[in-house]
Amino acid sequence: MLKVLVQGKKGRIAIKKMAEAALEGLGFDDCELSVLLTDDKGIRELNSEYRGKDKPTDVLSFPMGDPYMLGDVVISMERARAQAVEFGVSEGEELARLMVHGILHLLGHDHVKGGRQASKMKESEKALLGLLKEKGLV
Repeated sequence: MLKVLVQGKKGRIAIKKMAEAALEGLGFDDCELSVLLTDDKGIRELNSEYRGKDKPTDVLSFPMGDPYMLGDVVISMERARAQAVEFGVSEGEELARLMVHGILHLLGHDHVKGGRQASKMKESEKALLGLLKEKGLV
């Protein structure tokens, strides 16, 4: 059974549906994912504590290393809103992109090193966002 737990004040239902559809699109139908929707202050604290970077970021992923318990995705709603304006997309589209991005990191995808890994992650991100659009979730 697929289980997605979303904590936060706004957007929980939409994020839950997006995460479930993305996981199903990746072939995961028996796993757990936790999502925290926070603000810049909250994500900055986590970024500082776990990555040694004392600044806010848009999304963080904390993999559990277990095929059933995928891990946690943390999204800054403030960053999502600002980036939606910056990129000229809806807030829902940017939230979907961040959710997908976070899930892919949980599954081992990486873009930091560049090259083929970054290209593969970008392709997967694009495909999953297309799936979410087809399902009317974005």
